[in-house]
Amino acid sequence: MDQMEEKEIKTGYWSGLLSGLLLAILLFAGFFIGKQIIGIFENKKIQQEATAPDAELMNEYTAAKIEVIEDTIAQYYLEEIDRNDLENGLYSGLVAALEDPYSEYYSTEELEELQMKTEGIYYGIGAYISKAVTDEFCTISGVIENTPAEEADLRAGDIIYKIDGVLTQGMDTTEVVSMIKGEEGTQVVLTLVREGESDYLEISVERRKIESPTVSSEMLENGIGYIEITEFDDVTEDQFAEALAECKGNGMKGLIIDLRSNPGGNLSTVCEICRMVLPKGMIVYTEDKYGKRDEYTCDGTRQLQVPAVVLVNGYSASASEIMAGAMKDHGVATIMGTTTFGKGIVQRVISLSDGSAVKLTVSKYYTPNGNDIHEKGIEPDIEVEFDGDAYYDEGVDNQLEEALKYLTETVVQ
Repeated sequence: MDQMEEKEIKTGYWSGLLSGLLLAILLFAGFFIGKQIIGIFENKKIQQEATAPDAELMNEYTAAKIEVIEDTIAQYYLEEIDRNDLENGLYSGLVAALEDPYSEYYSTEELEELQMKTEGIYYGIGAYISKAVTDEFCTISGVIENTPAEEADLRAGDIIYKIDGVLTQGMDTTEVVSMIKGEEGTQVVLTLVREGESDYLEISVERRKIESPTVSSEMLENGIGYIEITEFDDVTEDQFAEALAECKGNGMKGLIIDLRSNPGGNLSTVCEICRMVLPKGMIVYTEDKYGKRDEYTCDGTRQLQVPAVVLVNGYSASASEIMAGAMKDHGVATIMGTTTFGKGIVQRVISLSDGSAVKLTVSKYYTPNGNDIHEKGIEPDIEVEFDGDAYYDEGVDNQLEEALKYLTETVVQ
């Protein structure tokens, strides 16, 4: 055996011995540390099981585990930690565990933003945001006239891929909306995916104070009135009443109610609006998990006396579907467009004593005829697909044109 072979053998022997010792030390240390951590949880688990088999979620075990996780984050997490963020994340995670995209936790600041939104005033770009349960990204479902969103040519159906360079995949509507909103006069950069475009669109939009008009109206040809409702907020009831009165005052012979891309809103608001157009009877009823049924009815004293068309599309959701379903079941309107979103559940915002709140899905709703439209939607009586090319290239709204033609023929007959 030459010197080179002997040197390699000796080197291999000592390196192997050292490696073995190091591995043994690591295994022993890992076992010791592991036993320490597991021991904490085992003890707490024994205490939990000993106290009550049906113990509440917050007990000695879960409190201890939260404390261990909090200490671990404080010791090892690379970045700076905001305790308020951790606390809010704890509450948000509890609600998120329901796996219900419509149930959310609101911090005090988020609740204030929500309340401001329902009043119809906020600082943003003037676009409605929605998200289907199965979608990874939020979508622009509508654009308010005379707002930065319209000026920037944002369109219904645009998928919001990034906001200021941040990927929005998996974010809910609350997160996306909060990122888009901001201080008046600042810019937000949206990276969009638009049907028909081969590449991403990157559009910078200015934030402004948006006093959202939820109702707009006009008289079309042949005595046909047109009322568009973009959302059912606190202000919508009075706005709709005023628009309806103006149309009647101008000799209205037929009415188009446009609920396309209307994401919904307040149950009480849509019921009050339905009472201005429906005959006597049921508007909608809800049932909670205990079988408790709440009915919302109409006395019929203000029933609409002219033929009507209700325009809907795949972004017409929640309160929009309540109104469309009620008018369809009572036979006071022809539903036209495409099948609605299919959100047949009701959420309630429950305020907490510290100024925060939780929004929870509390019941399902049914149309007057007892139809459950959740995840099904309302099918139109007359299906008319939207022609995006005609609208954006030529300014022609083919669905509105079809409704006007239908009502004109009905009025003449």
